[in-house]
Amino acid sequence: MSLFQHSVLNKYLKEANQDKIKSAYEKLLTYFHNPVIQQNIRESKEEQFQEGFLRELFVNVLGYTINPDPDFNLTTEFKNERGAKKADGAILADGAAIGVIELKSTKTKD
Repeated sequence: MSLFQHSVLNKYLKEANQDKIKSAYEKLLTYFHNPVIQQNIRESKEEQFQEGFLRELFVNVLGYTINPDPDFNLTTEFKNERGAKKADGAILADGAAIGVIELKSTKTKD
C-alpha cells in the first residue's frame, strides 16, 4: 500500500519547481554525502547532532526558519501537549505544530 495516491503524487511533482528541487538535492548531497561528516555523525550522540541536523536538513536544504530567527516555522525541543515529553523538533504553522521530528541514533535498530 502506497503512502500517497499516485495521481496525487504526480500532480504535486508536476507543480514543483524543478530548479528548486535540484538545488536542494545538491545541498543535501554536498553535506550528507560527505564521508567525513558521515563518520562524525556516526560517532556523535543523538543530542550532539540534533540542532545541527535540523539546521542542515530543514533550514539549509528545505528552507525552514529555525527559532530564534524572526517568523520561525521550525523549533527544537517541542513540548508534547499531552504530557511532559518533548519531541526533538517541530514544524510550525501559526505557532501550532503540524509535524513533529524525532531523531534517533544511527545505531538504533528498527
